Amino acid sequence: MQTPLFIDSLLQSDWLWFVARLFLAVVFLASGAAKLFDFRGGVAEMRDAGLRPATLFNILVAALMVGGSALILADRALWLAAAALGGFLVLTIVIVHAFWRLPPPQARLALFFALEHVSVVGGLIAAAIASHVRGLAPA
Repeated sequence: MQTPLFIDSLLQSDWLWFVARLFLAVVFLASGAAKLFDFRGGVAEMRDAGLRPATLFNILVAALMVGGSALILADRALWLAAAALGGFLVLTIVIVHAFWRLPPPQARLALFFALEHVSVVGGLIAAAIASHVRGLAPA
């Protein structure tokens, strides 16, 4: 099926590509900023997840989230940001949202968070592919 011209133009537009990256990055940017602005809360979150030293983990996670967001927004080394943030999300499933270890009421909620994380990993992979393909296209 032939893509209508206006859809083709829209899908190739720089502004829509930026909006897509912004929507993908906003969750990481907001969470990373929250860990910095509410540092004590971020440290408590790391401690609750069993991560020690909690202060160091909070700094590293905040830096990963803000730095990864910056790479996504700038469309620079997007593959690296996608790999780092995707790996982080997979580890978060195993460490924080381990639904297989929880009793039924908590397991259901943890499963939903895990599935959301899997979907975001898919979005990160798709963004890395799109960034690569856009970089190959002649200007």
